[in-house]
Formats: sequence, structure tokens, C-alpha cells
Amino acid sequence: MASSADPVVNNFPSIRATDICSIKAVADESAKLSAIPATYNSLTDPRQRQVSDELTAQIPVIDFSLLLSDDPQLHAKAVQHLAKACEEWGFFMVINHGIPVSLIDDVISLSQKFHNLSDEDKAEFTDKGVSTPIRCGTSFSPKSEDVHYWRDYLKVITHPHWAFPHKPQGFNDEAKEYCRETRKVARKLLEGISESLDLEPEAIAKATGFDTGHQVFIANLYPPCPRPELALGMPPHSDHGFLALLIQNDIGGLQISHKGNWVNVEPLPNSILVNTADQLEVASNGKYRSVLHRAVVNKKETRISVVTVNGPDLEKEVRPMPELMEREEAVFRGMKFKEYYELQQKNRLDGKTCMDHIRTKPREQRVLLGHLKASCSVYGNEPSLTVIEKTNLNPAAVGDIVGTWISESW
Repeated sequence: MASSADPVVNNFPSIRATDICSIKAVADESAKLSAIPATYNSLTDPRQRQVSDELTAQIPVIDFSLLLSDDPQLHAKAVQHLAKACEEWGFFMVINHGIPVSLIDDVISLSQKFHNLSDEDKAEFTDKGVSTPIRCGTSFSPKSEDVHYWRDYLKVITHPHWAFPHKPQGFNDEAKEYCRETRKVARKLLEGISESLDLEPEAIAKATGFDTGHQVFIANLYPPCPRPELALGMPPHSDHGFLALLIQNDIGGLQISHKGNWVNVEPLPNSILVNTADQLEVASNGKYRSVLHRAVVNKKETRISVVTVNGPDLEKEVRPMPELMEREEAVFRGMKFKEYYELQQKNRLDGKTCMDHIRTKPREQRVLLGHLKASCSVYGNEPSLTVIEKTNLNPAAVGDIVGTWISESW
């Protein structure tokens, strides 16, 4: 286990993410070094690096063409598969989505070209706050972080109003088409998810203003890291919005949490990776929990990922769907999406702590978490069922807390 006293960390000059334009520039300069700044040492225990590779092949696959099928039986089966993926994993790969491979390749290539621009060329897009339509920077929220992350980003608000960098050449046009296509896919997936909850297909989209909703395009660059066993590209977190759609170059690095295990994601050819996000957890009243995920880095190659996060209208209050409240207790209170988005983006990432602000029984949940920590060691036995059974919380809320705690502990 490395600490701040470890020479492989300590012989590198101290660097704060607030003082640099990009970690790529640092990585380029330190390519022949074997150290990282102590401020980037986020994997402090070997057990945080454990991965369950045997689970990778079990990641669900959704055939989008079947979800669109006019055959009632094929469509119903696809909805069932989607429900199972959302409930058991919060993550799935979408195949036969209809987005041209050439468009995906161009967007990834142009994203890398943007990050390869000089700091001077990118200076006009420097992150000035979460409401800025176009912003680029490094780590996640440098001003609020104690530990930083080996990642540079470009974040662009692309819906309901379009904005995008004017360089490199062609980036704007390709990204605009790609964002349009991913919103179509996200819309149809959301319809299928509504059906799986015994709601009308349009129910969630209409109740939350999805058609005037918030979409963010995020191009991430994870450069080679001299000590990948010590640093993370992104820490364990969930996403805001309903669904996040991800594409990447041929370099792996995405890991998802499943039943307390970290699982490497190995995309099928031409697939799009989709994870459920926080506002879907709210709308489904905890049935479809947003998945914890993280980005790991490697020593040799640059990873590029492009994410489009699709969410509600910023001015809409998101709460559990009324139809669900006719038969179960609300796990979450309503919050305007703009407030939630700003809360998540302005603070350091810490698992799913933002969700605590909208839980209906935060005190009971804190007590449960305390009992869980007392009933077994962080790296020891699974949480005691006796402790869980003594709570009067909605099972979905209990599952969310337990799942989050196990993932963060391991």
C-alpha cells in the first residue's frame, strides 16, 4: 500500500489540479518517470483494486432492434430483458442501435483531437462553472477535492440549446449528429423502461419534460499513468439524469459495481454502453438504482471515452412516478433537476451521497449504515440480515444503501 510517504509518490513535485490546465501535459512531461503526485494517490488500499473478472461475461446485452419491433411478443421480451438489466445491474450494452459506426469513430477521433490542442487553443473553454455551456478542465471538481483524478474533460450542454467548440474542424457537425442520434436511443430506452414499470411508454418522458430535457456531451481523456495501481481516472460515482450512453476507443478502463464487486466492462463490437442514472432511480422509486462506476487507468495507452448524459428538463421537479405511489411508499422526495445537477457538479464525487439529499428517510438510513458498519468490518463479512430486517425502510432504499456501502468499502 502506497502512502504520501512512499518515495514513488513523494519524489514527484506536489501538484494541485487547480494549478494545471490538464493532466495530459503532466503525463507527457513525466512519461519516463515512475512516480505520480501525492495529490493523485486515490487507491490507498490494495483491496480497492480487486476485480471480479468472471462477472464480465454476465453483463446484460439489449438488442435495440427488438425493442423497436412491431411484433408484440418480440417487443415484450425486449422490455423484460431491459427491466432485468436495470433492476439487477443498472448497466447494459446496446447492440443494433442504428447509429453508424463511422459516426461513432469520428466522434471519438475528434474528441481526442480536441484534447490534443494546445492549452492556449483550449483556453477560451476553461471551466468557469456548471452553468457554462462549454467547459474543459481536469479531474472532476478540483476546488472541492482533497484527491484528484487522472482525467481531462470537455463538457458541453448540447440540449435543449446547442453549443459546441468550433475546433477542431468538423467536431461541431459530427457531435451534433451524434447527440441527436443518442437522444433518440435514450428516448426509446426510457419508453421501454416506463413499460417495464407498468406505466404508459410516454409516462416518464412526459412527466419530466424529457423532450426539452438536459443533455451533456462529455469527452474524457485518460492519459498513460506511471503508477496506475495508485491513481483513478474517476472515483466511484453515479451519474445525474436518466441514462448515460458511453462509447470509447479500443482501450478499456470502465468498471461497474455489481453486488459489491468491481467488474471490468469489455464492450461488444459496435455496442453502446448504457448505465442507469440518479433521476431514473428517483422516478422508479428506487427499483432501478443508479449504478456506481469508476474509471481506472493504465501505464501505456491513452483512453478516450465519450458520454452523453440524458436527463429531465432542468426546471422540472423529479419525484417518484405518481402511478407507483398508489401501491408503495415514496423513497425519495421531489427536487428540481437544476438543483440536483448543480449540487452534484459543484461537489467532490463521493459515491452516491448526493442521493442522500432527496431520500425521504435520511435519518433512518444513516442509522442503518451505522449498524452495518458496527456489525461487520469494512472488509469482512457481508452485512447482517438481522440488522437489515430491523429497519422499516422500503426494500429498495435498503438495497441502495447496502449496495453503495459494499461497493465503496471494497
